Amino acid sequence: MRLKSALFIFLAIIVPVSQAGATVLKIATLAPDGTSWMNEMRAAGKAIAKRTNNRVELKFYPGGIMGNEKSVMRKIRIGQLHGSALTNAALSKIAQNNQIYSLPMRFKSYEEMNYVRSKLDKVLLDGLKQKGYTAYRIAGDGFSYLLSREPVKNIEDLARQKVWVPKGDVVARAVLEEINVSPVSLPLTDVLTGLQTGLFSTIGSPPVFAIALQWHTKVSYLLDVPLFFTYGALTFSNKSLKKISKADQQVMQEEINNTFKKLNKQNWDNNIKAKQALASQGIKFLQPSKQELAAMQELADKTTNKLIKQGVFSAELVNKVDQLLAEFRKKK
Repeated sequence: MRLKSALFIFLAIIVPVSQAGATVLKIATLAPDGTSWMNEMRAAGKAIAKRTNNRVELKFYPGGIMGNEKSVMRKIRIGQLHGSALTNAALSKIAQNNQIYSLPMRFKSYEEMNYVRSKLDKVLLDGLKQKGYTAYRIAGDGFSYLLSREPVKNIEDLARQKVWVPKGDVVARAVLEEINVSPVSLPLTDVLTGLQTGLFSTIGSPPVFAIALQWHTKVSYLLDVPLFFTYGALTFSNKSLKKISKADQQVMQEEINNTFKKLNKQNWDNNIKAKQALASQGIKFLQPSKQELAAMQELADKTTNKLIKQGVFSAELVNKVDQLLAEFRKKK
């Protein structure tokens, strides 16, 4: 049975992308089938096919079936795949500053996040295009919160934990290394197994992810402080889009933009509901004291300055984020 499945995937990859006049764009994603993200993307694919009279079709490979993001990027480079839904960590491997919205503890609310994004999303998308990739719009997954098996309310508690960070996430890793924690780095597809086996006991995740991927079944506590903002984009290689007419590319852009606009709103609402669901299922919410919160903020700011010196973030863009935050907070 496994041999047949592997053969099917192999044949699906090597079949020419142009059949009966249709250009088939093969897209990998870690999102499981049946999630709201996949449902919306499949609906966008159908709309694109209908509006282009089936000249353009999107074929999705969900649930990490094409491997982790590093493997997927390799397949895109050699033309086996044409695009992927990439996380902010993977996007930063293409172009610097694509983790800028994940500055630790920089944003206090979705309203702040949305204001800054309205000014800077285009900067990030332009940076990707210059590196050979096209993403029409960014979708926010939500704020990551610390979820743990044991109570974690402060830096001292965190320093005693075995912590997972997403593979390639230099920001989360830098924060932990600042307090002498060596995190376990694994792709999203291996997190549940890591929690089950005790490889680590603490993770950072948007609430909706924690529920959709069943991670919440292996933790008991949530630190109620938004630590990082996580996001992603449906990203195509520029080379793959050259096969498509400008008119049909415009259709793709319109449908994907409309879908991601909807996803941004849905993800915001779903994370609020997911936090409520976690509480109702017995997850205990922890609130740090003012002193503990101040110490966490100091650690976050120290890590940000270190990452600027290392060239992970440009000082200019970080200053721009802070300027926009100051503008927004003044208005409020």
